[in-house]
Amino acid sequence: MNFTYHNPTAIEFGEGKIYSMTKYIDKSKRILVVYGGGSIKGNGVYDQVDGALEDYTWFEFSGVEPNPTIETMNKAIQIIKDKKIDFVLAVGGGSVIDGCKYLVAAALYDGDGWDFVNGTKKVNKAIDLGVILTLPATGSESNSGSVMTKKSTTEKRAFMSPYLYPKFAILDPLTMITLNDRQLGNGLVDAFVHTCEQYLTYPNTSLVNDGYAETILKGLVALSDSWDRRDETIWQENLMWLANQALNGLIGTGVPQDWATHMIGHELTAFYDIDHARTLAVVQPQLLRVMSKEKAEKIALMGRNVFGIIDDNEKVIIEIEKIYQKVGISTKLNDYKIDNKVIANVTNGLKEKNMSTLGEKGEITLEKVTDILTKAMY
Repeated sequence: MNFTYHNPTAIEFGEGKIYSMTKYIDKSKRILVVYGGGSIKGNGVYDQVDGALEDYTWFEFSGVEPNPTIETMNKAIQIIKDKKIDFVLAVGGGSVIDGCKYLVAAALYDGDGWDFVNGTKKVNKAIDLGVILTLPATGSESNSGSVMTKKSTTEKRAFMSPYLYPKFAILDPLTMITLNDRQLGNGLVDAFVHTCEQYLTYPNTSLVNDGYAETILKGLVALSDSWDRRDETIWQENLMWLANQALNGLIGTGVPQDWATHMIGHELTAFYDIDHARTLAVVQPQLLRVMSKEKAEKIALMGRNVFGIIDDNEKVIIEIEKIYQKVGISTKLNDYKIDNKVIANVTNGLKEKNMSTLGEKGEITLEKVTDILTKAMY
């Protein structure tokens, strides 16, 4: 165990917290409020933002899509320059937040912002960012990562920088009232796989990390078991907090991490526009089967401590699949709109990004990716 952990994002959690953002934004700031398709105008969030910013100078930019593209976010850069924006407020889920992380870095950069995403350049400054979370899933509201898509080249990549931590994140479960089953199911699966990526690797010595990861996993299992109560505030606020804790950086400190499921899933989203969480549900179970020998000890540990299953790793994987199915998400690739080039597209996409070996030990080769996707078809 050897790590540095620092998370500077202040969390305001609970009902009626949106107005608390004024504690963190000086009235001299010129603010750009960024949101997605406009659902915040139907659930009261926009009106609350409007009220809270009554004494501020602010502007807005809308239309951030799921799997945000640099093509869309680059349109906001001119607004930032023209209006002399010095604070960005992201109001939405992971896509809006990730898009804004790209925006606050790219707006202060003279070159192509994609340089940050593909790793050519490192972020060394950014506009201040705040978040009002409306769709829990990615944990992006209090971490330093972002995933962006370049539509023109069908690329989806992740990048990170300590400059991208939001200054604050407001987590008010009442913002979730208009979320549909697809969004709630996606959020639960996303949080579950995020936790697994930092847990289902090989044995480590950190009792805190494994124990806390198991607590998060058990919480998400409980939510899937009580899916019929998903309209209740208690259910929703638990999803909001579990999703945050799954990827705020804590459970991954000082332990091995995988992320192969995500890298493969990113390619499926880039080529076929499949919801991110749904790609994870397709890939993860078969990845665990293909890598069952290498991950045997941690799958068994998960079985004992999360599901109460003793010495039956296949049963553990089946239980994981059942979680996804309970929330309405298929684990079969053929249930989504793909073509007969899907395996070639994914493996070639990974190869082009120098990701020919994946996983905590680099043991997931492109041949194994082919095996994983072949098994995931039916």
